[in-house]
Amino acid sequence: MIKFSNVQLGYGRRLVLNALNFEIQRGDFFGIVGPNGAGKTTLIKAILGLLNPVKGKINFLNNGSRYKKSIGYVPQHASVDKIFPITTLDMVLMGRYANMGLFKRPKNIDYEIAERMLKNVGMENLAARNYRELSGGQKQRTLIARAMVSEPKVLILDEPVEGMDVQGEIAIMELIKALQSEYALTVILVCHDLNIIANYVKTLSIIHNNTLKLGPIDSIFNEEMMAKVYGTNVKIVNISGQKAIISKLNN
Repeated sequence: MIKFSNVQLGYGRRLVLNALNFEIQRGDFFGIVGPNGAGKTTLIKAILGLLNPVKGKINFLNNGSRYKKSIGYVPQHASVDKIFPITTLDMVLMGRYANMGLFKRPKNIDYEIAERMLKNVGMENLAARNYRELSGGQKQRTLIARAMVSEPKVLILDEPVEGMDVQGEIAIMELIKALQSEYALTVILVCHDLNIIANYVKTLSIIHNNTLKLGPIDSIFNEEMMAKVYGTNVKIVNISGQKAIISKLNN
């Protein structure tokens, strides 16, 4: 669905990522991990079209032919400006602006889609609440609804469980999983929590030494690779069918 062909990414003369040759398949749950500063944000900017490749091409494909990309983006809730007073419903309606056209007012269909998506993420009872008054998990659900009202084919999420407790993390990830199934989404997830990555992602890309290593989660997510990328020893264990990553003290 998204194809990188010999792509090089950077800013001016500063090279960030090089020799990117990979594809993100339709319907995949694609994870992106790597140490801080490795280039995760740079890669997401390129997929969103906010950063042009220094070299190479990024193509959006549909059964081998090009199509107009349709991407919903969910930033970290802490990065969204909370100073301007806005209701939860109005925040979600912002995701319809591209469909409305410049300086156009929302129509009934826009409100219907926004209200339906608020219900889908479990936020219909808080539609009139000021966005600033929501909890972290509620804000994240609102931003997911905002991304989904544009009716995307691809949903990109940047650290969607940042700052949440375990219960909140699971609730958000199960919501994303349910939306993927219901709307046949291709999901691209950036997350530093390796326990989340291990239990939800199907294909994993690891940014290391200015390029990408990727493959099915079961083949690439292992103790040796994690130690190489993060510079620390870990133990991967299975507990009641779930993977858990435990840091090991170096001897």
